[in-house]
Amino acid sequence: MRIVSRPGPWKRGLPLAASALLLGLLLLLHAWIPNRIGGLGSLVETFLPWFGLFVPVLLLAGLWRRSAAAVAAPLLPAVVWLALFGGLLGDKSHGTGDLTVVSHNVGAENPDPAGTARDLAASGADLLALQEVTPEAKGTYERELARAFPYHSVQGTVGLWSRLPLSDTRPVDIKMDYGPLADTKPADVKLSYNRALRTTVTTDHGPLAVYVAHLGSVRLNPRSGFWTTTRDRNAQALAEAVTAEKNERVLLLGDLNATTDDRALADLTSQLRSTQETAGDGFGFSWPAPLPTARIDQILFRGVRPNSSWVLAATTSDHLPVAADISW
Repeated sequence: MRIVSRPGPWKRGLPLAASALLLGLLLLLHAWIPNRIGGLGSLVETFLPWFGLFVPVLLLAGLWRRSAAAVAAPLLPAVVWLALFGGLLGDKSHGTGDLTVVSHNVGAENPDPAGTARDLAASGADLLALQEVTPEAKGTYERELARAFPYHSVQGTVGLWSRLPLSDTRPVDIKMDYGPLADTKPADVKLSYNRALRTTVTTDHGPLAVYVAHLGSVRLNPRSGFWTTTRDRNAQALAEAVTAEKNERVLLLGDLNATTDDRALADLTSQLRSTQETAGDGFGFSWPAPLPTARIDQILFRGVRPNSSWVLAATTSDHLPVAADISW
């Protein structure tokens, strides 16, 4: 009677099979997860690649349970994960380019800005975008980078250092101020905490529009959940600026406080592509520096061709620098 009543291989482990199917649906339909409930959708999308770690766990659990259903079910999330991220597993780089660009959030609390600047100057970059340039550290960066980069502009807390001439440089309003009093603040006050700029780089192949941006921070709070209000507003304003950009060749460098899977960047990623996804080797995680788990530092492009994309060695910032080679 015990043998007859024992569940068959397709009936054992049904909770494990159901968990695998739910994981597959989460990966497949992550854009449907609402943000109204504590920013849950953006939180899931920030760490979306890591959900793939549950696949081997569920598979091993199914084998231990000796359940055919529990072993077969993880195939669904495995296929979905590979469709989403399988392209990032290989090395898509192909040679060097005409221009090397580097972006780095140097960190407002960086204990050694001079050392960070020297490391970045030695990177071989033609264009170097920095975020979180504090008034106290600005002079240090300008002094240490002057020899390698004859041209530069700092607009608020973001800056661009270049081996090539810059022109038409201006701050970009990404709505750091919001509400009825926003327009009443003097321009010099707004510039002190400005977090985006736009400039034109003169190259042998024509003008290149370059944006440097640092979108608002996000916060994870046990009571309110994943708070992204400022970042989302900044992302929308930056996307509008890129939409209005007349130059077909565009680079966007910066700490966007979001991965390209995050719906907050949808209006940007519909216009610009990621160098890491197009020509990188691996996921290119950049934050936090001691144990990178997400790529929130981005190099996005249109009208140029990335040859390679990579992450540089750590500085004394809490972010890793990101780099790319581009050609025409």
